[in-house]
Parts: sequence; C-alpha cells; structure tokens
Amino acid sequence: MQADFTGKVAVVTGGSGALCSEFCKALARSGAKVAVVGSRKETADGIAAEIIADGGEAIAVGCNVLDMDSVLAAEQVIRKAYGQYQILINGAGIAPAAACTTRERASMELLDASTTQENTLFNLDTEAVASVLDLNCLGIFNVTKVFAKRMAGVEGACIVNIASMSGLSPLTKQIAYSASKAAVCNLTQWLATYLADVGIRVNAIAPGFFATKINRRLLFNEDGSYTERSKKIISGTPMDRFGEPKELVGAMLYLCDHTASGFVTGVILPVDGGFSAYCGV
Repeated sequence: MQADFTGKVAVVTGGSGALCSEFCKALARSGAKVAVVGSRKETADGIAAEIIADGGEAIAVGCNVLDMDSVLAAEQVIRKAYGQYQILINGAGIAPAAACTTRERASMELLDASTTQENTLFNLDTEAVASVLDLNCLGIFNVTKVFAKRMAGVEGACIVNIASMSGLSPLTKQIAYSASKAAVCNLTQWLATYLADVGIRVNAIAPGFFATKINRRLLFNEDGSYTERSKKIISGTPMDRFGEPKELVGAMLYLCDHTASGFVTGVILPVDGGFSAYCGV
C-alpha cells in the first residue's frame, strides 16, 4: 500500500531482525525518520546504513529492552536526534531452542528427565523459559511504559506489537514462545483500551510461518525440500507456502497510517496465508 509518513518519526525495537528490518526500510521509503533499535548496536548500524544508502533517514540505537535504564537512555537518544516520535513498533523477541521441547507430545519413557538427552516439559531450564517470557512480553511493557508517555496526545500516535499466530493457538514444542505471544495479544488489547483516551492506537500483527535467513535451515532440507515439520505447516496453510518478510509490510503500514486505520485499535491482525482459517479437514 502507499503511505506517506513524511515528517513522522518511527521507533522500531528488534529493528535489525529479519522481519522488523523490513519494517524499518519500508517506513523510511514512506518518508519516516527511523530509529533502528537493537540489542546489538553494530547490527542496527548495518540496517541504518542500508536505509541511508537508499536515500532515507535513520539512526541506530543500542538498547536492552529488559533494562529500564537502557530503555530510558535510548528514548533520550532518539528524542535528541529526531524530537517527537509518533510510531512505535515493538518487535524485539526470541525463540531459543533451549526453551522448546524436542517432541510434540510426552511419553512415559520421557517422564524421568535423568534418562533422556531430549528437552521435555520435565527438564526444561526455567531460566531459559523465563528469558523468552521476559523479552517477548516484559520487553514490550518496558518500552511502551517509557515511550507511550511522550506519545500521549500526539496526532497519529500508534503502537504496533509483533505477536504471532502461536499466540492464538499454541505451537507444539514452542511452550515458552507461544505463551509469551499469547501474553502479547492480551497486552495489546489491554493497552488499546487504556491508552484510547490519550489518543494512542495499539494493535498487533500476528505473523504465521515466514521463511527467513535465520529459520530457513529448520524449514528446508539441504536439497531444498521441506522438512517433516514444514510439511505439517504447509498442509495447514491454504496458500500452500511460507510467507516472505516483505509480505508483512502492507499490514504494518496500514496499522501505522492514521488516515487508513484511524478507527482501528485493539486488533490482532493475522498475516498467515490462511492458517488460522483452516481447521485441518
């Protein structure tokens, strides 16, 4: 879609990631000044450099979204560079293997954690699970707590959180990630209600299954064929393929464009190739 964000400032956490880096570039192409916020500033520097080379305007900001001092410092850097910001995209998140089970279902032989090398419910590291819940949900809370205060009453102010289809129906194996994204969906709706009277719209995008450089080896075998898990995913996706990161951009621009979506708040927007519409039979 065509959107004009000339004169607007967009803050994107997780801005150097596979999905949110596309958001940063699209916002810049639409005229916004973009703050690419990432846990590793050197990686964010690379995305900002790409935007600048393409004729856009961007800065890279290092930030640990679980550290309030770091969030406050990042906000000050952005405000000093660009002044008032209108758009906040909360995209920082993780899904480490250490917080996933190896199998989709438990079996009697897996009950004794001392006898298996697999990840099971009964031996998952609590700290690994907590790290996912913290970053994927508490990180949004921390950033919103700081940035929304200065967005209140600002024309066109909006927040877009990155949820997941696993937040609506949990993925097998992904116990921590799915729970964290369910929390993101709920938090989005709570914030939409709470911030409505101060003029901030809050919505979320719920991506389905997207092929990125990071997860490609999990989705495809070396010969390019689907893995067994990928076959299950595709069989439940009416469009019969994985999404590409650029296919999330239109949804993001729509939710950020006050002219197009000024009466839209509290929405969890699926972008999933029909996955949520298909019951399997």
